[in-house]
Amino acid sequence: MRKQNKTNTARALRGRMTDTERRMWYLLRDRRLMGCKFRRQHPVGPYVADFVCLEHRLVVELDGGQHADDPHQPARDAFLVAKGYRVLRFWNNEALKDSAAVREAIARALSPEPSPRRLRGQAEGC
Repeated sequence: MRKQNKTNTARALRGRMTDTERRMWYLLRDRRLMGCKFRRQHPVGPYVADFVCLEHRLVVELDGGQHADDPHQPARDAFLVAKGYRVLRFWNNEALKDSAAVREAIARALSPEPSPRRLRGQAEGC
């Protein structure tokens, strides 16, 4: 699909967000989570990611029942990983019922992992 078509598709998807996407967008927009900028319904290659933080190369996907047996998901995830993105997937009901836990999981994915040097320094009491 051409880039302009993906942009139009993403724009249309932003206009008809689900309740779950609205809730997640409320948590992620305006750099509310750790000062990280997220985009919603953003084209990434031939796909449109629900939410993406380009700086941290993190994609957050919300899945409803229609995604349970989707044979295209593994190829989509493999493409995103090959492009250097990490993909977090959450079920819609999980994001609605326990948004705090979902937010925490996203925050953990955004946090830089401590280097071995830092860990060694902490262990030695520095």
